[in-house]
Amino acid sequence: MERHFIRPDYESTLKQPITIEEALPPNHLARWIVTLIAEWDLSSLYARYEIGGRPPYAPEMLLALILYGYCTGVVSGRAIERAITESLPFRFLAGFMHPDYSTIDRFRTECLPEIAGFLAEVLLRARREGLLNSNPTVSIDGSKIHADASKHHAVSYKYAHDLRNVLLRQTAKLLALSDELVPETMEVIAEITLRLQRLEQLNLAITVMDERADERYQKEWGEYSAKVEARKQYAQTTGRKPRGPDPKPPTPGALPKDQYNFTDPESRIMKNGNNKGVDQHYNAQSVVDQGSLLVLGCRVTNHPNDKEEALEDVDTIPAAIGTPYAAAFDTGFYSEANIVGLEDRKILPLISTGKSTHGLNWEKFFQQRENLSLPPPDATPTERVNYLLTTKKGEDIYRLRKSTVEPTFGTIKETMGFRQFSLRGLGKVYGEWCIVCLAYDLKRLHTLEVSAKKKSIQNYCFIIIKIGQLANSIFEFFFETPMSHQLG
Repeated sequence: MERHFIRPDYESTLKQPITIEEALPPNHLARWIVTLIAEWDLSSLYARYEIGGRPPYAPEMLLALILYGYCTGVVSGRAIERAITESLPFRFLAGFMHPDYSTIDRFRTECLPEIAGFLAEVLLRARREGLLNSNPTVSIDGSKIHADASKHHAVSYKYAHDLRNVLLRQTAKLLALSDELVPETMEVIAEITLRLQRLEQLNLAITVMDERADERYQKEWGEYSAKVEARKQYAQTTGRKPRGPDPKPPTPGALPKDQYNFTDPESRIMKNGNNKGVDQHYNAQSVVDQGSLLVLGCRVTNHPNDKEEALEDVDTIPAAIGTPYAAAFDTGFYSEANIVGLEDRKILPLISTGKSTHGLNWEKFFQQRENLSLPPPDATPTERVNYLLTTKKGEDIYRLRKSTVEPTFGTIKETMGFRQFSLRGLGKVYGEWCIVCLAYDLKRLHTLEVSAKKKSIQNYCFIIIKIGQLANSIFEFFFETPMSHQLG
């Protein structure tokens, strides 16, 4: 017996009338973004347009397309232009108009500062909705995001010098050639011009690497001087030589393995968490509220480690949101200068000072709890933080670090699909990271508001049911029969 199947009729399906209103439910993210942008002050965006000429597309439409694109992993201008034709949410956001990719990309690049400023608007809306505390506790961490550059387009300091010498010798030989020795197919001027252009690029790379080496030397010399002074003070105070070897002074000058990338010179070679190798990256920082999981502040650096980022990360929180009560960091942010800086800002510093011990014997654990005592008034910043981390409040706050900021990066990279910057240069990359964090907050706030609305409806229905049950009990008390029987 032949098996029958229900087959689609694609010809009639193509002719089926459909409205976007019935395709996109009222609580759809695209419709919510349009409503939200209508509440923002877009005067800074309108001020960028000059009077006269062909009427441009409204900035709120382009802003909605870009933000929804980052929310759904459609980042490039070409991908957004294609989605306007193929995707109903994008067609709705474009108002059935078709801006091309160059218009979208140009708007994003030119309006990066204004778009980044809307992060505060989202956070203030969350505050008004009661979804964000006035004195939040935050978790802060960084993650490596691939730059729009390849490590194969980079050169080391040593190789740059070697290659420059080779090009100089080749150029000298080309200049010394006579007309009789030049092959017929060879254009001497073009060959010399090509080598001179490469020499210009190499000279720039060597100059930049020398400047970076000078900055690094000044910074390392300051740290070295501070360590020497601290050991000297310790020896004078205790009369004993400090433990450990004496610190070694830094070496001036560039190192042979210092790198310069020709595609994006401001990116850096960093360790890649995916394959344990190295690649061209930026270090993207996020400040995440432990209660709502909203990103309160963000920034981007080209420093491979996070030791210098703690205080600047905290300062990215908008003033309207307020100062956080406490901030949790992993051990990569540990330094006594960061601890003191957070205390000066009236923020409880919860920075891990080393690797935590796993599988601690329960007897030793409770023995440490019983011997817990307040640090002395002259305690070092490290001793103060170690005490805070052993208190009940400190443990509760620090325990939430892994379940707040790290899942935020996971959502950005996996759900939103953002693993590489589209722009180049530290300033533009910072603006793009602000757009990514803004898009993440939009998705998160939309989820929180929808959940809160569902919960309020459930509570309302629960109250109605309870009122009906109470009315039935009262009726049954007076008439000795259930209300439903009388109504029936």
